Amino acid sequence: MNYDVIVVGAGPCGIFTGLELKKLNPDKKILILEKGNSIEKRICPKRKTAVCVNCNPCNITTGFAGAGAYSDGKLSLSPDVGGNLPEYIGYEKTQELIKYVDNIYLDFGADKRVYGIDYKDKIHDIRKKAIRSNLKLVECPIRHMGTEVGYTIYAKIEEHLKKLGIDLSFKNPVEDILIDDDRNIKGVIADKEYYAEKVIICVGREGSDWLKKLCMKHDIDTETGDVDIGVRVETRNEIMEELNEAMYESKLIYYTPTFDDKVRTFCTNPGGEVSTEYYDGNLAVVNGHSYKSNELKTPNTNFALLVTKHFTKPFNSPIEYGMHIAKLGNMLSGNKVLVQRYGDFKRGRRTSESRLCRNNIIPTLKDAVPGDLSLVLPHRLLKDIDEMIIALDNVAPGLTSDETLLYGVEVKFYSNKVLTTGNFETNINGLYVGGDGAGITRGLMQASVNGVVLGRILSR
Repeated sequence: MNYDVIVVGAGPCGIFTGLELKKLNPDKKILILEKGNSIEKRICPKRKTAVCVNCNPCNITTGFAGAGAYSDGKLSLSPDVGGNLPEYIGYEKTQELIKYVDNIYLDFGADKRVYGIDYKDKIHDIRKKAIRSNLKLVECPIRHMGTEVGYTIYAKIEEHLKKLGIDLSFKNPVEDILIDDDRNIKGVIADKEYYAEKVIICVGREGSDWLKKLCMKHDIDTETGDVDIGVRVETRNEIMEELNEAMYESKLIYYTPTFDDKVRTFCTNPGGEVSTEYYDGNLAVVNGHSYKSNELKTPNTNFALLVTKHFTKPFNSPIEYGMHIAKLGNMLSGNKVLVQRYGDFKRGRRTSESRLCRNNIIPTLKDAVPGDLSLVLPHRLLKDIDEMIIALDNVAPGLTSDETLLYGVEVKFYSNKVLTTGNFETNINGLYVGGDGAGITRGLMQASVNGVVLGRILSR
């Protein structure tokens, strides 16, 4: 079957590639191949039953709109957050395209409210506290779609793509690419062979390991990226109230005194729930989300603390390293997520069911297994996380309470960076990459912007 453009992955990058291509060149024949389900079939039974039934592929991490459709649905409206696109297209161009993409999300029903711009005095006070603790506050306006509203928005976008004449093929993972002897792209192999002179691979974090192996097989140039590993913190809303009200998502960066490692807050979910994501079939890692409706909100706030490590040669396996640590946690928990009270974490002891039951903070991840994170994470990462929590306590007093919950392990699988030209083309002619899995972006907005850029490049 012949197409003008084949897009591998129906996450935000793939979606906006299709939207922009059809807008600029309606006659283009486009195919989007996706490993997971269409949006209406992305149902996670665990959200009703609290029991994972091991959907294959996982409906949280795969399917139309990617993992973003089942996350908190936060659109970061600053080029400083969510990826490395400014390094490719420039800061001003990134800002311009963020506004362009934001308007598209608004057209499909995103909330018009933007967090982080209304409470300048409160943000000033928070920054003052942060500076006193050697924390860097990154200001970033946030548009919050919410888990359930994001689902509705992407359902409208999926229907719109179909009306534009784009072929969407679900439950159809790409196995390999087709190239000729002169290293020109010819197409892809999925359930059958599909042909096109232009192919875009824009898989998300779930597909990063697959993409790395593909690059190794076909000598596609890559370099080792950073590794982000850490925990998800859960505390009461009252502890995070000042930060949540002023910014919704507070982005704070810290360089630890002992090892000078970078630790950052990531994906804050006020009134949200801690959740499990499954990668590579049955690898459980922790994440979080939050609904838009007040009726669905919880008394807790959760956010990730991620330690960023950049390894040097001969190390070249950041994804495998992250998976190895996650597998250790799975080994101790029976393929579930571990949870530990901060008081037990400090004292180096395992959290027991009895101590967890007497907590004021009730875990929102009901099947998390009480355990000991020191048996999973290396000492250096444990020290980094502890020092970050102590620093954050000066901004959010009470965070160092014995009852604060730490879930592990949280790993971000975007560590394989594909080397490209200025237009995102690889060293295989006609093969382009974008999104989180290629190490270019790290979030909904920049992945969407990356798709717009790719759409404009391929419309020429």
